[in-house]
Amino acid sequence: MDSTTPTPQTPVVPTIPLDVTDQQNSALLDDTLKLLKDGMPEKADVRGLTEIDRWAEVLRSSERPGLAKIIQELNTLNDQLSHPDTAAHDIAETLATLGAETGKVAEETSDNYGAPLTQLSKLLIKMGNALSR
Repeated sequence: MDSTTPTPQTPVVPTIPLDVTDQQNSALLDDTLKLLKDGMPEKADVRGLTEIDRWAEVLRSSERPGLAKIIQELNTLNDQLSHPDTAAHDIAETLATLGAETGKVAEETSDNYGAPLTQLSKLLIKMGNALSR
């Protein structure tokens, strides 16, 4: 290849926003709470990574303000859990931040999601605390 040959580009994949119903939101929240209530998933457990991916997609498609920090932290957590050499303290810090941000969203929620989001917030903070010990 010479210097005048154009660099091949990966075609841009258009992102189509998900149309997530309240029932799907509730199911995702219920699934996540069940997963976390069973105790801390193993780092190699792909169910946790799947849940993180599901949450990130749903939050990206949401029109609610104030979710950018949560999406960023979910991406960070996904990266951390995908690398076997990530320190437990780093994961604990990310979980604590996710818990705090989820708590903020729960406080601002006026629909049926307030209580489950508060519960999720507490579970994330509790998991972060357990990891930091």
